[in-house]
Amino acid sequence: MRELRLILGDQLNHQHSWFATHDHEVCYVLMEVRSETDYVRHHIQKVLGFFAAMRHFAEWLRQGGHQVIYLSLDDPHNEQSFEANLRHLLAQTGAQAIAYQLPDEYRLSLALSQLSEKLGVSIQAVDTEHFLSSREDLGLFFKGKKTFLMESFYRHMRKRYNILMDGKEPLTGQWNYDADNRKKYKGEQPIPLPDLPTEDLSPLLSMLERCGIQTIGSVQATQFIWPTRRETALACLRFFVSECLPYFGTYQDAMYRGEPFMFHSRLSFALNVKLLNPLEVVEVAVMAWEAAPERISFAQLEGFVRQIIGWREYMRGVYWAKMPDYAQLNYFDHQRPLPAFFWTGQTHMRCMAEAVGQSLRYAYAHHIQRLMVTGNFALLAGIAPDAVDEWYLGIYIDAIEWVEITNTRGMSQFADGGIVGTKPYVSSANYIDKMSNYCGSCFYDKKKRYGERACPFNSLYWHFYHRHEGLLARNPRIGMAYNTWKKMDTEEQQKLLQQAEKYLQNLDEL
Repeated sequence: MRELRLILGDQLNHQHSWFATHDHEVCYVLMEVRSETDYVRHHIQKVLGFFAAMRHFAEWLRQGGHQVIYLSLDDPHNEQSFEANLRHLLAQTGAQAIAYQLPDEYRLSLALSQLSEKLGVSIQAVDTEHFLSSREDLGLFFKGKKTFLMESFYRHMRKRYNILMDGKEPLTGQWNYDADNRKKYKGEQPIPLPDLPTEDLSPLLSMLERCGIQTIGSVQATQFIWPTRRETALACLRFFVSECLPYFGTYQDAMYRGEPFMFHSRLSFALNVKLLNPLEVVEVAVMAWEAAPERISFAQLEGFVRQIIGWREYMRGVYWAKMPDYAQLNYFDHQRPLPAFFWTGQTHMRCMAEAVGQSLRYAYAHHIQRLMVTGNFALLAGIAPDAVDEWYLGIYIDAIEWVEITNTRGMSQFADGGIVGTKPYVSSANYIDKMSNYCGSCFYDKKKRYGERACPFNSLYWHFYHRHEGLLARNPRIGMAYNTWKKMDTEEQQKLLQQAEKYLQNLDEL
Protein backbone atom coordinates (compact mmCIF):
# COMPACT_ATOMS: atom_id res chain seq x y z
CA MET A 1 0.00 0.00 0.00
CA ARG A 2 1.41 3.39 -1.02
CA GLU A 3 -1.23 5.89 0.08
CA LEU A 4 -4.20 6.13 2.40
CA ARG A 5 -6.92 8.57 1.33
CA LEU A 6 -9.14 9.77 4.15
CA ILE A 7 -12.78 10.58 3.35
CA LEU A 8 -14.81 12.42 5.97
CA GLY A 9 -18.52 11.90 6.56
CA ASP A 10 -19.47 15.05 4.66
CA GLN A 11 -17.25 14.30 1.66
CA LEU A 12 -19.33 11.66 -0.12
CA ASN A 13 -18.82 13.10 -3.58
CA HIS A 14 -19.32 10.36 -6.18
CA GLN A 15 -18.07 12.71 -8.89
CA HIS A 16 -14.70 13.49 -7.30
CA SER A 17 -11.73 13.04 -9.62
CA TRP A 18 -10.15 10.65 -7.11
CA PHE A 19 -12.55 7.95 -8.22
CA ALA A 20 -12.11 8.35 -11.98
CA THR A 21 -9.13 5.99 -11.98
CA HIS A 22 -8.18 2.85 -10.06
CA ASP A 23 -4.89 2.50 -8.23
CA HIS A 24 -4.35 -0.71 -6.27
CA GLU A 25 -1.67 0.98 -4.20
CA VAL A 26 -4.29 3.44 -2.90
CA CYS A 27 -6.78 2.63 -0.15
CA TYR A 28 -9.71 4.82 0.83
CA VAL A 29 -10.40 5.15 4.55
CA LEU A 30 -13.70 6.05 6.20
CA MET A 31 -14.24 5.90 9.93
CA GLU A 32 -16.98 6.40 12.48
CA VAL A 33 -15.34 7.95 15.54
CA ARG A 34 -16.43 9.16 18.96
CA SER A 35 -14.56 12.42 18.43
CA GLU A 36 -17.29 13.27 15.88
CA THR A 37 -20.32 11.84 17.66
CA ASP A 38 -19.44 13.43 20.99
CA TYR A 39 -18.10 16.96 20.36
CA VAL A 40 -21.73 18.13 20.55
CA ARG A 41 -24.88 16.21 21.42
CA HIS A 42 -26.40 15.43 18.02
CA HIS A 43 -29.90 14.48 16.96
CA ILE A 44 -30.18 10.71 16.61
CA GLN A 45 -31.28 11.12 12.98
CA LYS A 46 -28.17 13.16 12.25
CA VAL A 47 -25.83 10.43 13.52
CA LEU A 48 -27.82 7.73 11.73
CA GLY A 49 -27.90 9.75 8.51
CA PHE A 50 -24.17 10.40 8.43
CA PHE A 51 -23.16 6.83 9.29
CA ALA A 52 -25.65 5.26 6.87
CA ALA A 53 -24.50 7.55 4.05
CA MET A 54 -20.85 6.77 4.80
CA ARG A 55 -21.50 3.02 4.74
CA HIS A 56 -23.36 3.22 1.44
CA PHE A 57 -20.56 5.32 -0.03
CA ALA A 58 -17.92 2.80 1.09
CA GLU A 59 -19.90 0.04 -0.57
CA TRP A 60 -20.19 2.09 -3.76
CA LEU A 61 -16.40 2.47 -3.78
CA ARG A 62 -15.89 -1.28 -3.30
CA GLN A 63 -18.30 -2.09 -6.11
CA GLY A 64 -16.35 0.32 -8.29
CA GLY A 65 -13.17 -1.67 -7.73
CA HIS A 66 -11.51 0.59 -5.15
CA GLN A 67 -9.81 -0.62 -2.00
CA VAL A 68 -11.59 0.53 1.14
CA ILE A 69 -10.97 0.31 4.87
CA TYR A 70 -14.09 1.13 6.87
CA LEU A 71 -13.90 1.41 10.64
CA SER A 72 -17.33 1.15 12.22
CA LEU A 73 -17.93 2.69 15.63
CA ASP A 74 -17.94 -0.70 17.35
CA ASP A 75 -14.87 -2.09 15.56
CA PRO A 76 -12.51 -3.39 18.30
CA HIS A 77 -9.56 -1.79 16.47
CA ASN A 78 -11.25 1.64 16.31
CA GLU A 79 -9.33 4.05 18.56
CA GLN A 80 -12.08 6.69 18.10
CA SER A 81 -10.01 9.53 16.62
CA PHE A 82 -8.71 10.27 13.13
CA GLU A 83 -5.12 10.63 14.26
CA ALA A 84 -4.96 7.44 16.34
CA ASN A 85 -6.69 5.36 13.68
CA LEU A 86 -4.47 6.66 10.89
CA ARG A 87 -1.38 5.95 12.95
CA HIS A 88 -2.53 2.36 13.39
CA LEU A 89 -3.46 1.97 9.72
CA LEU A 90 -0.10 3.31 8.55
CA ALA A 91 1.65 0.64 10.62
CA GLN A 92 -0.78 -2.05 9.48
CA THR A 93 -0.64 -1.31 5.73
CA GLY A 94 2.90 0.04 5.36
CA ALA A 95 1.56 3.10 3.52
CA GLN A 96 4.00 5.98 3.25
CA ALA A 97 1.58 8.84 2.52
CA ILE A 98 -1.84 10.18 3.43
CA ALA A 99 -4.14 12.31 1.31
CA TYR A 100 -7.34 14.01 2.38
CA GLN A 101 -9.92 16.38 0.99
CA LEU A 102 -9.98 19.82 2.59
CA PRO A 103 -12.47 19.73 5.48
CA ASP A 104 -15.29 22.23 5.60
CA GLU A 105 -15.00 22.71 9.37
CA TYR A 106 -12.19 24.82 10.81
CA ARG A 107 -11.47 22.46 13.73
CA LEU A 108 -10.98 19.48 11.39
CA SER A 109 -9.00 21.52 8.89
CA LEU A 110 -6.62 22.54 11.67
CA ALA A 111 -6.35 19.01 13.05
CA LEU A 112 -5.65 17.37 9.69
CA SER A 113 -3.14 20.03 8.68
CA GLN A 114 -1.03 18.99 11.69
CA LEU A 115 -1.01 15.28 10.82
CA SER A 116 2.23 15.33 8.81
CA GLU A 117 4.27 16.43 11.80
CA LYS A 118 2.47 14.10 14.18
CA LEU A 119 2.54 10.99 11.98
CA GLY A 120 5.83 11.57 10.21
CA VAL A 121 4.54 10.88 6.69
CA SER A 122 3.83 12.88 3.58
CA ILE A 123 0.38 14.54 3.66
CA GLN A 124 -1.45 15.97 0.66
CA ALA A 125 -4.68 18.01 0.82
CA VAL A 126 -6.93 18.30 -2.23
CA ASP A 127 -10.14 20.17 -2.93
CA THR A 128 -13.52 18.51 -2.35
CA GLU A 129 -14.57 19.59 -5.87
CA HIS A 130 -18.05 20.43 -4.59
CA PHE A 131 -18.54 24.14 -3.94
CA LEU A 132 -18.84 26.74 -6.67
CA SER A 133 -16.46 29.13 -4.89
CA SER A 134 -13.19 28.57 -3.05
CA ARG A 135 -12.59 29.18 0.63
CA GLU A 136 -10.96 32.49 -0.21
CA ASP A 137 -13.28 33.84 -2.91
CA LEU A 138 -15.72 35.76 -0.73
CA GLY A 139 -13.01 37.32 1.42
CA LEU A 140 -11.28 38.59 -1.71
CA PHE A 141 -14.56 39.76 -3.24
CA PHE A 142 -15.34 41.91 -0.18
CA LYS A 143 -11.75 42.85 0.65
CA GLY A 144 -11.69 46.01 2.76
CA LYS A 145 -15.44 45.88 3.46
CA LYS A 146 -16.86 45.69 7.00
CA THR A 147 -20.20 44.25 5.88
CA PHE A 148 -20.54 41.43 3.37
CA LEU A 149 -23.68 41.97 1.29
CA MET A 150 -25.06 38.62 0.13
CA GLU A 151 -26.93 40.10 -2.83
CA SER A 152 -23.67 41.36 -4.34
CA PHE A 153 -22.02 37.96 -4.04
CA TYR A 154 -25.12 36.23 -5.40
CA ARG A 155 -25.06 38.38 -8.51
CA HIS A 156 -21.35 37.68 -8.87
CA MET A 157 -22.06 33.93 -8.79
CA ARG A 158 -24.88 34.24 -11.32
CA LYS A 159 -22.51 36.00 -13.72
CA ARG A 160 -19.60 33.65 -13.03
CA TYR A 161 -21.59 30.52 -13.87
CA ASN A 162 -23.94 32.14 -16.41
CA ILE A 163 -27.01 31.05 -14.47
CA LEU A 164 -30.28 32.73 -15.47
CA MET A 165 -28.33 35.35 -17.40
CA ASP A 166 -28.80 37.16 -20.70
CA GLY A 167 -25.28 38.23 -21.44
CA LYS A 168 -24.21 40.45 -18.55
CA GLU A 169 -27.78 41.13 -17.40
CA PRO A 170 -30.25 38.94 -15.48
CA LEU A 171 -32.49 36.92 -17.75
CA THR A 172 -35.69 38.83 -16.95
CA GLY A 173 -34.07 42.17 -16.18
CA GLN A 174 -34.61 41.59 -12.47
CA TRP A 175 -32.09 39.95 -10.13
CA ASN A 176 -34.18 39.15 -7.12
CA TYR A 177 -37.82 38.11 -6.65
CA ASP A 178 -37.76 37.92 -2.86
CA ALA A 179 -40.56 40.48 -2.55
CA ASP A 180 -42.86 38.14 -4.51
CA ASN A 181 -42.10 35.16 -2.28
CA ARG A 182 -43.62 36.05 1.08
CA LYS A 183 -47.16 34.72 0.96
CA LYS A 184 -48.94 33.20 3.94
CA TYR A 185 -50.16 29.64 3.37
CA LYS A 186 -53.88 29.11 3.98
CA GLY A 187 -54.27 25.58 2.65
CA GLU A 188 -55.22 26.72 -0.84
CA GLN A 189 -52.66 24.44 -2.48
CA PRO A 190 -52.29 20.83 -1.24
CA ILE A 191 -48.83 20.11 0.08
CA PRO A 192 -47.45 17.11 -1.85
CA LEU A 193 -46.53 13.98 0.06
CA PRO A 194 -43.33 12.41 -1.25
CA ASP A 195 -43.67 8.88 -2.54
CA LEU A 196 -40.00 8.15 -1.95
CA PRO A 197 -38.23 5.09 -0.56
CA THR A 198 -37.46 4.97 3.15
CA GLU A 199 -34.71 2.96 4.81
CA ASP A 200 -34.57 0.58 7.75
CA LEU A 201 -31.71 1.68 9.99
CA SER A 202 -32.68 -0.43 13.00
CA PRO A 203 -29.38 -2.37 13.08
CA LEU A 204 -27.40 0.87 12.98
CA LEU A 205 -29.55 2.34 15.75
CA SER A 206 -28.94 -0.74 17.89
CA MET A 207 -25.20 -0.33 17.40
CA LEU A 208 -25.34 3.31 18.51
CA GLU A 209 -27.29 2.32 21.60
CA ARG A 210 -24.80 -0.43 22.48
CA CYS A 211 -21.97 2.07 22.15
CA GLY A 212 -23.71 4.50 24.49
CA ILE A 213 -23.89 7.44 22.07
CA GLN A 214 -25.80 10.28 23.73
CA THR A 215 -28.24 11.93 21.34
CA ILE A 216 -31.34 14.13 21.27
CA GLY A 217 -34.60 13.82 19.38
CA SER A 218 -36.42 10.74 18.19
CA VAL A 219 -36.46 8.50 15.12
CA GLN A 220 -38.59 5.90 13.42
CA ALA A 221 -35.60 3.79 12.49
CA THR A 222 -37.55 1.34 10.32
CA GLN A 223 -38.66 4.19 8.04
CA PHE A 224 -35.75 6.62 7.92
CA ILE A 225 -36.85 9.46 5.63
CA TRP A 226 -33.57 11.17 4.72
CA PRO A 227 -31.66 10.20 1.55
CA THR A 228 -28.39 8.43 2.35
CA ARG A 229 -27.64 7.18 -1.18
CA ARG A 230 -26.99 9.28 -4.25
CA GLU A 231 -29.80 7.61 -6.20
CA THR A 232 -32.29 8.42 -3.44
CA ALA A 233 -31.04 12.00 -3.24
CA LEU A 234 -31.58 12.34 -7.00
CA ALA A 235 -35.10 10.97 -6.58
CA CYS A 236 -35.74 13.63 -3.92
CA LEU A 237 -34.46 16.28 -6.31
CA ARG A 238 -36.77 15.05 -9.08
CA PHE A 239 -39.74 15.05 -6.68
CA PHE A 240 -38.98 18.59 -5.59
CA VAL A 241 -38.77 20.12 -9.06
CA SER A 242 -41.86 18.21 -10.19
CA GLU A 243 -44.17 18.69 -7.22
CA CYS A 244 -42.82 21.46 -4.96
CA LEU A 245 -40.90 23.96 -7.09
CA PRO A 246 -44.09 25.38 -8.70
CA TYR A 247 -45.05 26.72 -5.25
CA PHE A 248 -41.69 26.92 -3.49
CA GLY A 249 -40.99 30.62 -3.84
CA THR A 250 -44.52 31.76 -3.05
CA TYR A 251 -44.62 29.90 0.26
CA GLN A 252 -40.93 29.64 1.14
CA ASP A 253 -41.40 31.82 4.25
CA ALA A 254 -44.75 30.34 5.29
CA MET A 255 -45.32 28.19 8.37
CA TYR A 256 -48.32 25.95 9.01
CA ARG A 257 -49.27 23.69 11.90
CA GLY A 258 -48.59 20.02 11.26
CA GLU A 259 -46.71 20.71 8.02
CA PRO A 260 -42.99 20.67 8.82
CA PHE A 261 -41.75 20.57 5.22
CA MET A 262 -44.24 22.69 3.26
CA PHE A 263 -42.87 23.04 -0.31
CA HIS A 264 -39.20 22.95 0.68
CA SER A 265 -36.76 20.64 -1.07
CA ARG A 266 -35.36 18.64 1.87
CA LEU A 267 -32.10 18.41 -0.06
CA SER A 268 -29.84 20.22 2.42
CA PHE A 269 -28.52 17.05 4.08
CA ALA A 270 -27.75 15.39 0.75
CA LEU A 271 -26.07 18.58 -0.46
CA ASN A 272 -24.04 19.09 2.69
CA VAL A 273 -22.64 15.55 2.69
CA LYS A 274 -22.02 16.05 -1.05
CA LEU A 275 -24.24 13.30 -2.41
CA LEU A 276 -25.54 16.06 -4.67
CA ASN A 277 -23.61 18.83 -6.39
CA PRO A 278 -25.02 22.37 -6.12
CA LEU A 279 -24.58 23.04 -9.83
CA GLU A 280 -26.46 19.89 -10.84
CA VAL A 281 -29.28 20.80 -8.43
CA VAL A 282 -29.58 24.25 -10.01
CA GLU A 283 -29.39 22.83 -13.52
CA VAL A 284 -32.21 20.34 -12.85
CA ALA A 285 -34.39 23.13 -11.47
CA VAL A 286 -33.64 25.41 -14.43
CA MET A 287 -34.44 22.63 -16.92
CA ALA A 288 -37.76 21.98 -15.16
CA TRP A 289 -38.64 25.67 -15.50
CA GLU A 290 -37.59 25.75 -19.16
CA ALA A 291 -39.75 22.70 -19.85
CA ALA A 292 -42.84 24.13 -18.14
CA PRO A 293 -42.62 27.92 -17.63
CA GLU A 294 -46.41 28.09 -17.50
CA ARG A 295 -46.35 25.84 -14.41
CA ILE A 296 -43.18 27.07 -12.71
CA SER A 297 -42.99 30.84 -12.61
CA PHE A 298 -39.60 32.52 -12.70
CA ALA A 299 -40.06 33.82 -9.15
CA GLN A 300 -40.25 30.25 -7.84
CA LEU A 301 -37.08 29.27 -9.66
CA GLU A 302 -35.08 32.37 -8.73
CA GLY A 303 -35.90 31.97 -5.03
CA PHE A 304 -34.54 28.44 -5.07
CA VAL A 305 -31.45 29.28 -7.12
CA ARG A 306 -30.67 32.13 -4.70
CA GLN A 307 -30.65 29.72 -1.77
CA ILE A 308 -28.23 27.33 -3.49
CA ILE A 309 -25.70 29.57 -5.23
CA GLY A 310 -26.39 32.67 -3.15
CA TRP A 311 -26.89 31.97 0.54
CA ARG A 312 -25.13 28.61 0.66
CA GLU A 313 -21.94 29.76 -1.05
CA TYR A 314 -22.06 33.09 0.75
CA MET A 315 -22.31 31.55 4.23
CA ARG A 316 -19.39 29.24 3.55
CA GLY A 317 -17.35 32.19 2.32
CA VAL A 318 -18.08 34.20 5.46
CA TYR A 319 -17.07 31.20 7.56
CA TRP A 320 -13.62 30.89 6.01
CA ALA A 321 -13.09 34.64 5.90
CA LYS A 322 -13.81 35.10 9.62
CA MET A 323 -12.94 31.88 11.48
CA PRO A 324 -11.75 31.14 14.12
CA ASP A 325 -12.54 34.53 15.70
CA TYR A 326 -16.12 34.35 14.43
CA ALA A 327 -16.94 31.59 16.92
CA GLN A 328 -16.24 33.96 19.84
CA LEU A 329 -18.32 36.95 18.73
CA ASN A 330 -21.04 38.10 21.12
CA TYR A 331 -22.04 41.64 20.09
CA PHE A 332 -24.81 42.02 22.68
CA ASP A 333 -22.96 40.14 25.45
CA HIS A 334 -25.92 37.81 25.86
CA GLN A 335 -25.36 35.24 28.62
CA ARG A 336 -28.63 33.46 29.47
CA PRO A 337 -28.85 29.67 29.15
CA LEU A 338 -31.32 28.01 26.80
CA PRO A 339 -34.73 27.39 28.37
CA ALA A 340 -35.54 23.74 29.00
CA PHE A 341 -38.26 23.67 26.34
CA PHE A 342 -35.61 23.85 23.60
CA TRP A 343 -34.92 20.22 24.50
CA THR A 344 -38.52 19.09 25.00
CA GLY A 345 -40.79 21.30 22.91
CA GLN A 346 -43.03 21.66 25.96
CA THR A 347 -44.02 25.32 26.03
CA HIS A 348 -47.29 27.27 25.93
CA MET A 349 -45.97 29.29 22.97
CA ARG A 350 -47.53 27.54 19.99
CA CYS A 351 -44.95 28.76 17.49
CA MET A 352 -42.06 27.54 19.65
CA ALA A 353 -43.79 24.24 20.42
CA GLU A 354 -44.30 23.64 16.69
CA ALA A 355 -40.78 24.62 15.61
CA VAL A 356 -38.94 22.85 18.42
CA GLY A 357 -41.28 19.85 18.38
CA GLN A 358 -40.79 19.16 14.68
CA SER A 359 -37.04 19.70 15.07
CA LEU A 360 -36.98 16.96 17.70
CA ARG A 361 -39.14 14.67 15.54
CA TYR A 362 -37.51 15.22 12.15
CA ALA A 363 -34.13 16.92 12.82
CA TYR A 364 -35.48 19.61 10.51
CA ALA A 365 -37.07 23.05 10.42
CA HIS A 366 -37.07 25.35 7.44
CA HIS A 367 -35.19 28.65 7.38
CA ILE A 368 -37.98 30.92 8.65
CA GLN A 369 -38.74 28.63 11.57
CA ARG A 370 -35.05 28.71 12.45
CA LEU A 371 -34.65 32.46 11.92
CA MET A 372 -37.96 34.00 12.98
CA VAL A 373 -39.24 31.57 15.60
CA THR A 374 -36.49 29.77 17.55
CA GLY A 375 -33.75 32.21 16.60
CA ASN A 376 -35.98 35.23 17.12
CA PHE A 377 -36.93 34.05 20.60
CA ALA A 378 -33.32 33.26 21.57
CA LEU A 379 -32.19 36.74 20.49
CA LEU A 380 -35.04 38.55 22.24
CA ALA A 381 -34.43 36.52 25.41
CA GLY A 382 -30.70 37.22 25.42
CA ILE A 383 -29.53 33.61 25.15
CA ALA A 384 -25.75 33.12 24.99
CA PRO A 385 -24.62 32.59 21.37
CA ASP A 386 -22.51 29.59 22.44
CA ALA A 387 -25.65 27.86 23.71
CA VAL A 388 -27.60 28.75 20.59
CA ASP A 389 -24.79 27.47 18.36
CA GLU A 390 -24.60 24.19 20.22
CA TRP A 391 -28.35 23.61 19.94
CA TYR A 392 -28.57 24.37 16.23
CA LEU A 393 -25.43 22.37 15.44
CA GLY A 394 -26.76 19.36 17.30
CA ILE A 395 -30.43 19.27 16.41
CA TYR A 396 -30.47 19.68 12.63
CA ILE A 397 -29.47 16.90 10.27
CA ASP A 398 -27.98 19.38 7.78
CA ALA A 399 -25.99 21.32 10.40
CA ILE A 400 -22.25 21.39 9.77
CA GLU A 401 -20.40 24.25 11.42
CA TRP A 402 -19.57 26.15 8.22
CA VAL A 403 -23.27 26.65 7.48
CA GLU A 404 -24.65 26.53 11.02
CA ILE A 405 -22.54 29.12 12.80
CA THR A 406 -22.81 31.80 10.11
CA ASN A 407 -26.58 31.41 10.03
CA THR A 408 -26.90 31.21 13.81
CA ARG A 409 -24.30 33.53 15.30
CA GLY A 410 -24.53 35.83 12.30
CA MET A 411 -27.92 35.98 10.60
CA SER A 412 -30.03 34.81 13.53
CA GLN A 413 -28.34 36.23 16.65
CA PHE A 414 -26.53 39.27 15.18
CA ALA A 415 -23.66 38.26 17.46
CA ASP A 416 -21.23 39.27 14.71
CA GLY A 417 -22.41 42.87 14.91
CA GLY A 418 -23.53 43.04 11.30
CA ILE A 419 -21.10 41.08 9.14
CA VAL A 420 -23.82 38.81 7.73
CA GLY A 421 -27.03 40.72 8.39
CA THR A 422 -27.54 44.47 8.19
CA LYS A 423 -29.92 44.42 11.17
CA PRO A 424 -31.08 42.03 13.92
CA TYR A 425 -33.91 39.79 12.69
CA VAL A 426 -36.38 40.20 15.53
CA SER A 427 -40.13 40.56 15.52
CA SER A 428 -43.17 40.69 17.74
CA ALA A 429 -46.09 38.29 17.36
CA ASN A 430 -47.26 40.27 14.34
CA TYR A 431 -44.74 38.77 11.91
CA ILE A 432 -45.26 35.22 13.17
CA ASP A 433 -49.02 35.62 12.78
CA LYS A 434 -48.55 37.13 9.33
CA MET A 435 -46.58 34.12 8.09
CA SER A 436 -48.27 31.23 9.96
CA ASN A 437 -51.44 29.87 11.53
CA TYR A 438 -49.69 29.28 14.86
CA CYS A 439 -51.14 32.20 16.80
CA GLY A 440 -54.78 31.23 16.39
CA SER A 441 -54.41 28.17 18.60
CA CYS A 442 -51.91 29.62 21.08
CA PHE A 443 -52.28 29.86 24.87
CA TYR A 444 -51.04 33.44 24.58
CA ASP A 445 -52.88 36.35 22.98
CA LYS A 446 -50.98 37.69 19.96
CA LYS A 447 -52.60 41.12 20.38
CA LYS A 448 -51.71 41.64 24.04
CA ARG A 449 -48.47 43.37 24.95
CA TYR A 450 -48.75 42.88 28.69
CA GLY A 451 -51.08 41.39 31.24
CA GLU A 452 -52.37 37.85 31.62
CA ARG A 453 -51.49 35.61 28.68
CA ALA A 454 -49.81 38.42 26.74
CA CYS A 455 -47.66 36.99 23.94
CA PRO A 456 -44.03 36.93 25.18
CA PHE A 457 -42.73 38.03 21.79
CA ASN A 458 -44.49 41.40 22.11
CA SER A 459 -42.90 42.66 25.33
CA LEU A 460 -39.56 40.94 24.72
CA TYR A 461 -39.36 42.70 21.36
CA TRP A 462 -39.49 46.14 22.93
CA HIS A 463 -37.29 45.13 25.86
CA PHE A 464 -34.63 44.00 23.37
CA TYR A 465 -34.58 47.35 21.58
CA HIS A 466 -34.67 49.26 24.85
CA ARG A 467 -31.73 47.48 26.44
CA HIS A 468 -29.60 47.64 23.28
CA GLU A 469 -30.39 51.19 22.21
CA GLY A 470 -26.76 52.19 22.57
CA LEU A 471 -25.73 49.56 20.01
CA LEU A 472 -28.65 49.82 17.60
CA ALA A 473 -30.14 53.30 17.62
CA ARG A 474 -27.94 54.51 14.76
CA ASN A 475 -28.74 51.56 12.51
CA PRO A 476 -30.68 53.10 9.59
CA ARG A 477 -32.69 49.93 9.00
CA ILE A 478 -34.35 49.98 12.42
CA GLY A 479 -34.96 53.67 12.99
CA MET A 480 -38.72 53.13 12.73
CA ALA A 481 -38.72 50.84 15.76
CA TYR A 482 -37.04 53.46 17.92
CA ASN A 483 -39.34 56.19 16.62
CA THR A 484 -42.34 54.08 17.64
CA TRP A 485 -40.80 53.34 21.05
CA LYS A 486 -40.14 57.01 21.77
CA LYS A 487 -43.71 57.95 20.85
CA MET A 488 -45.09 55.67 23.56
CA ASP A 489 -45.88 57.34 26.86
CA THR A 490 -43.70 56.44 29.84
CA GLU A 491 -46.41 54.34 31.49
CA GLU A 492 -46.81 52.18 28.39
CA GLN A 493 -43.07 51.69 28.13
CA GLN A 494 -42.82 50.65 31.79
CA LYS A 495 -45.64 48.13 31.46
CA LEU A 496 -43.88 46.56 28.50
CA LEU A 497 -40.52 46.43 30.25
CA GLN A 498 -42.01 45.00 33.44
CA GLN A 499 -43.85 42.32 31.49
CA ALA A 500 -40.66 41.40 29.66
CA GLU A 501 -38.66 41.25 32.90
CA LYS A 502 -41.23 38.91 34.38
CA TYR A 503 -40.91 36.60 31.38
CA LEU A 504 -37.09 36.81 31.36
CA GLN A 505 -36.98 35.73 34.99
CA ASN A 506 -39.23 32.75 34.25
CA LEU A 507 -38.23 31.58 30.76
CA ASP A 508 -38.62 27.91 31.62
CA GLU A 509 -42.25 28.51 32.53
CA LEU A 510 -43.27 30.01 29.21
